[in-house]
Amino acid sequence: MTGESTEQGEDLARSAVAKLGFEQDQIVQEYGWDDDVDEALRVAIESTVGEEIEDEDYTGVVDAVILWWRDDDGDLTDALVDTLGTLAEGSSIVLLTPRPGLEGEVDPSEVDEAATTAGLHTSGNVMCSEGWVATRLAARKGVA
Repeated sequence: MTGESTEQGEDLARSAVAKLGFEQDQIVQEYGWDDDVDEALRVAIESTVGEEIEDEDYTGVVDAVILWWRDDDGDLTDALVDTLGTLAEGSSIVLLTPRPGLEGEVDPSEVDEAATTAGLHTSGNVMCSEGWVATRLAARKGVA
């Protein structure tokens, strides 16, 4: 049973990675990693892009950012603005929050408000694992 549930988690992660637009040779930076993140999703992203995910200390330009965020992590708007510093024009942030009903869940209205304030807009949600939902955030036209 454990093997079957692990396989289902890996399938869900691979599907989410495709829906979120990750591609070969992208540089992906990660913020908010902790021991509660979904490792199957991280592995699926690394497998797709062909490189390890960069950590918060990376200072080069990146093609995508993944931000793990829980309700008690602080100010989401500030965190989103901080991730924009290394993000290439036209790229997106994938905000990962605990699924509704789980500890640390983030109200969707908070995500919308923080994204708007940071100059971003939401462009869809994807259930990416048993415990996490991904929201893709893109820069508004005319915002670098």
